[in-house]
Amino acid sequence: MANSYHSSDQGLSEAIGQSDAFLAFQERLSAVAGVSRPVILLGERGTGKELAAIRLHYLSRRWDKPLITLNCAALPASLLESELFGHEPGAFTGALKVRHGRFEAARQGTLFLDEAASVPLSVQEKILRVVEYGTFERLGSSEQKRVDVRLIAAANADLAAMARQGTFKPDLLDRLSFEVLHLPPLRVRHGDIPLLAARFAARMQAELGHKSPPEFSAQAMAALEAHPWPGNVRELKNVVERAVFRAAGKRIRQVDFDPFASPFPPLPAPVASASSPAVPASPAAAISSPDSPSLPASLPDALARLEHRLVHDALAAANHNQRRAAELLGLSYHAFRGVYRRARREEEGDEGRRGDEGKEDRGREPLL
Repeated sequence: MANSYHSSDQGLSEAIGQSDAFLAFQERLSAVAGVSRPVILLGERGTGKELAAIRLHYLSRRWDKPLITLNCAALPASLLESELFGHEPGAFTGALKVRHGRFEAARQGTLFLDEAASVPLSVQEKILRVVEYGTFERLGSSEQKRVDVRLIAAANADLAAMARQGTFKPDLLDRLSFEVLHLPPLRVRHGDIPLLAARFAARMQAELGHKSPPEFSAQAMAALEAHPWPGNVRELKNVVERAVFRAAGKRIRQVDFDPFASPFPPLPAPVASASSPAVPASPAAAISSPDSPSLPASLPDALARLEHRLVHDALAAANHNQRRAAELLGLSYHAFRGVYRRARREEEGDEGRRGDEGKEDRGREPLL
């Protein structure tokens, strides 16, 4: 396997592969690592953007200086600005002392901004100044601070489209995109799944204290290779570790791609009783489908029939208690009374309507 890349660093143990797509990516990454310019890493979730940033740092001339990481999506805009640039005492409520930001912490090293697409425009403006001039100001201060930092940004988004839409600063995108590296998704890394699965399985087997090396059946490995892996390497790791755990030291014969799928049958659909007509789930259900041979005379007629039926069934379920029937229908008592009167008028006609309007509410009334 002379043409495959294996990282010797334990922190990069998941960055292994032998596919053409993986090796081509690693070659481009290695080439740009030695150039002290910003890099953008674009890739789907689980493709290893942080691992790529770590490798960029340790292959650069800054390898012995700090590597500072910040997930930009994990903080609101107000805290993100302070986290990046620091603040002075009194800059905001609770700021009692000087705080150095991530840019200062990464001095002469590398700052990795993960989920860079979530950085608000106001903070992007300040980042642009650092990239362009190497200067910034802490919150609550007008003093210019100089800093030498290599910036690596990662995103699972179309930053170019965001720039066109005005949600990402085009100037910042231009400055960050000295090189743009696209991480290959697992589905195009042909031949890497068995290699990665074996690595993850061996580590999980050792963690569980099983002495025998893990072994996949042909059926289990075929299932792994056929899966589309929307979660990429991270998803593969979870699936393999779960399979090793469930196999309990024995041969892995099956893998579970969806642990949330219930093993139990669903509840049976409710069956309408012979004495009570079925209640449609929504007004649309009362109207015939496009495939039905006929439609109701009008929408108001269909809605009136549905309303009448719902009132009838709610009263029956509530043993003729109107307040309880109102609760069952999600209505206030007075709203229910209005619906009830309309249904009675429809049933009894004008004469019944006049009698109903003068009737006292006695809490219980007969079914329609």
